[in-house]
Amino acid sequence: GISDSVWIFPAKDSRVSVGGKEYRGKILIVNSSGKLSVINVLPVEDYLKGVVPHEIGKLDSSMFEALKVQAVAARTYAYRHYNSRIAQGFDVYATVQDQVYNGSSGESPLTNAAIDSTKNLVLTYNGSLVEAYYHSTCGGYTEGVETWGLSPVPYLQSQNDMKNADSAWCTGPHSSWKKVYSEKELVAMFKRNFKEARAEGKANFGGIQQIEVKSRLPGGRVAELEVLTDKGIFTVRGDRTRWLFKEGSKILPSSKFKVEKNGKVWILDGSGFGHGIGMCQMGTRERAKAGQTFDTILKAYYPGTVLECIQNEE
Repeated sequence: GISDSVWIFPAKDSRVSVGGKEYRGKILIVNSSGKLSVINVLPVEDYLKGVVPHEIGKLDSSMFEALKVQAVAARTYAYRHYNSRIAQGFDVYATVQDQVYNGSSGESPLTNAAIDSTKNLVLTYNGSLVEAYYHSTCGGYTEGVETWGLSPVPYLQSQNDMKNADSAWCTGPHSSWKKVYSEKELVAMFKRNFKEARAEGKANFGGIQQIEVKSRLPGGRVAELEVLTDKGIFTVRGDRTRWLFKEGSKILPSSKFKVEKNGKVWILDGSGFGHGIGMCQMGTRERAKAGQTFDTILKAYYPGTVLECIQNEE
């Protein structure tokens, strides 16, 4: 019952420390059938101070507007996911499953200032909180949620994120990438990842004859990948293609790639990092550097949305 829980409050003017990390707010420890959940309970604005620097990086003042964009997206995400993990007794995970949250250990004054300067601002569409998805690098075009096999969402349609004819707003190490595989590697990899990639078709193959992108989504990511094996064809769709090429715990950087056979090897030529939906963090950084304001940037990635002040009961 509820008696199996303990509240820990910080001493005046100090923070609670758990596992060597300091946290704002208070800590609730719940024992449910021998399993301890350690839950940090704190105001949303304080929670964001432990999220924003880990989600978009510690940026300098030239990218202050980017920090504000990330603050609004992360705040919207947090409010939208209120009570979403109610069975577990909390609102959001502290990991990439929701948003990376590291307590007060990684806070920076600049990030905190960006959060304070957008206090209580969230994104809405037709009066409802949006799903403010974001990712690292879009490679010039964002993608709609169709890459996850979902029905289109008006404010999450594919957006052109090119700065000019030759270059995307997002730059950085993941703008383009290349992978090279032998047939033997691919056979082992595809068999191992078949289920997780939600592949449709026969899994008991021993050889691969052809890999073909049958169709693409508006932002250029793979809609349908077809693999011809010695046992027929199997198909993988959308963002799941990244799991088909999973090595160890690493999936493909993105599902925006072309594939060709060159002699004995298969070559994947790709761009971008992440699912490609919503706000592109690397693009946001560059737009901020170029002088765009946070509301302009948000409109570019979440078209049709409105900035609203949330009525906060804290």
